[in-house]
Amino acid sequence: MILGLWLDQPVWLMFALLAGVFLAVCALLSLLSNLPWTRPGMRLLATGIVPPYIGVVAVLLALLTGFVANDAWERQRQASRVLQAERSHALAVYDLSIASAPDMSGLRSSLFAYLDAVVKEEWPSMAATGASAPSAGQALGRLLQTAADPRTASEAGEATHAALLEAVMQLRSTRSERLALSAARSDESKWLTLLVLAALTLTAIALVHCERPVAQATTLFLFSAAMVTTLGVIALHERPFDGPLALSPEPIRLARAAMEASGR
Repeated sequence: MILGLWLDQPVWLMFALLAGVFLAVCALLSLLSNLPWTRPGMRLLATGIVPPYIGVVAVLLALLTGFVANDAWERQRQASRVLQAERSHALAVYDLSIASAPDMSGLRSSLFAYLDAVVKEEWPSMAATGASAPSAGQALGRLLQTAADPRTASEAGEATHAALLEAVMQLRSTRSERLALSAARSDESKWLTLLVLAALTLTAIALVHCERPVAQATTLFLFSAAMVTTLGVIALHERPFDGPLALSPEPIRLARAAMEASGR
């Protein structure tokens, strides 16, 4: 819930909120290290802790950050591959309808209706709610019904009919995969674990530099700046069909325009 609310914000506000969280933790640690009534307790806790101890928690944080980043980038790459595959299958359906002997203008009209529904209705719906558009599903159903018509097999031949039907089924499959990626929700537990490990790393830094306030403030700031930058960039790739780096339906729109420009 909280993660979804954060990811729904503009880019500048996402980074600002993340920076605010780290700033609050750093300010709390600095106050605990320097206020007269909390300083003795902090120094007691810091006694005997050596600087290399920071690396123990930082390594765990680095490993989890790499895992989360890889997951986000892989989802983005997979969504991009699915989009290109959907475009390719749509072009294959169109090319097969042109190459076959009988007139398949009805099938091409169904294909155009499906592509228009994807670009104009389904893409905005995915960005807003992650859901499909009923009109796109209905258009795809009509396209499949037209391609599966037994008269197509008798007029175009079994080989052409099989290839056409296979291309339409591949188009249907890539749409289902795209919708599954769009509907998948982010795992909040991994982000919560990241923030907990980041807070523990900040605590370790504060304890190691407890007796040197300037060095403590400098190291806390540098680590926080690095984490805000890293986590913010990862968050931008968390949703492939929503947000500032969301994939555009432009490849499908251009494919649709190229089909119409052929004038056949």
